[in-house]
Amino acid sequence: MNFTGCRILVLGDVMLDRFLYGDVDRISPEAPVPVVRLRRTIAMPGGAGNVARNISALGGQAVLIGLLGQDSAASEFRALLAEDLRITDACVLSGARPTICKTRLIAGTQQLARLDEETSHLAEPAEAAALVAAVAAALPGCNALILSDYAKGVLAPKVIEAAITAARTQGIPVFADPKSDDFSRYRGADCLTPNARELARAARLPTGTEEEVVAAARAVMADAGVPALLCTRAEKGMTLIEANSAESVPAVAREVFDVSGAGDTVIATLALAHAACRPLAEAMRIANAAAGIVVGKLGTATVGADELAHALRAESGESPEEGMLLDHAGAARLVADWKAHGLRVGFTNGCFDILHAGHVALLRAARRRCDRLVVALNTDASVARLKGPSRPVNPLADRAAVIAALASVDAVVAFDEPTPLELIRSLLPDVLIKGADYTLSQVVGATEVQAAGGVVALIDLLPGRSTTRVIDKVEASRK
Repeated sequence: MNFTGCRILVLGDVMLDRFLYGDVDRISPEAPVPVVRLRRTIAMPGGAGNVARNISALGGQAVLIGLLGQDSAASEFRALLAEDLRITDACVLSGARPTICKTRLIAGTQQLARLDEETSHLAEPAEAAALVAAVAAALPGCNALILSDYAKGVLAPKVIEAAITAARTQGIPVFADPKSDDFSRYRGADCLTPNARELARAARLPTGTEEEVVAAARAVMADAGVPALLCTRAEKGMTLIEANSAESVPAVAREVFDVSGAGDTVIATLALAHAACRPLAEAMRIANAAAGIVVGKLGTATVGADELAHALRAESGESPEEGMLLDHAGAARLVADWKAHGLRVGFTNGCFDILHAGHVALLRAARRRCDRLVVALNTDASVARLKGPSRPVNPLADRAAVIAALASVDAVVAFDEPTPLELIRSLLPDVLIKGADYTLSQVVGATEVQAAGGVVALIDLLPGRSTTRVIDKVEASRK
């Protein structure tokens, strides 16, 4: 999936997202509240800024338009945008409002509190005029327009109307993530992307079942004059309703960790895929795969192009090796993203030739020691060097497919070297995991991981389970 040539204009409520990560080990003597020992602080563009970040992460180009205050938060926001060469900052400065900031306090992986600094009154006439002028200047050369409405005032009715009119005049499709209960505000858009709760409020109808979602969607589509609506339905997946059809896809998330910003990922991916000449039904499937990835991350997260390609290959039934294995660069990017969002990454390795109960028990125990587990497999040549010319019994493609299917495994990568030392140095996991048949001094990469602040875990093995025993038993039964 290549979005390199796609340029998307994002208009909406921008905000600065701050995440304060810490640990809790006691209750305050001053009040019945936890004492958080702060470990690190992360800031990133949020709201419509997160839509732009998702477009960039997928390889597209984004032009971002919103309102920023004349304050230090605006300077921080613009400095963050400047770090991303795929995002063009076309935001408008306002002297009438502050930059919206949302600060989240997180202990471990649990959000304890959120502090909002914002104003939500509609854009004043001068602000609206500046926004419309910015849209007119940025639209030429764009492949789609996204209206990212967080109900903070940027998308005033006159701004929406002017932006949609300008886009339609130039034949540019418009996607809107609505927050108003009146979807007619987005009249002229090509597709709306409400969640089930937002759709229910707008239609004043239930949306618990697929049939109810379709009925509610058709009611608001007729009222708003919108030809398509994609309803995101959390664990029930998504439903796309068009003039003469309705189609649903199931949710694909293996583990829902945090839904913050998932709607941003959906509309960014949907617009990119459609801009890349995919019909809306196919674009929905691509967006659904992206959503399944992003809800497994902590905080306002994005989906990388390699992650999405990996998920789509696995979903499409392509060869197991292509669909299940990350290359080293892709694994490094994925692990870096997990770490950036406060997740504890574990790593273990082995041949995993014929999967047996001992392997499953080891991997389950390993996953309990971390938030995400990477399994590195020896290539076929590497297995043959270690075990002899008759091994492996199962080729790398099949071994990767089986290991990746386990709920305890989050990523699979292969290495051809005698040991995974270089891969461990690249990933620097928080937890390096081996069976207790090893001693600490025998664990490859232990020194490197410990020097970086990580730990080594030696896990007891189930007695009497091994691939060699399985093979010997099969061979004995043939005699």
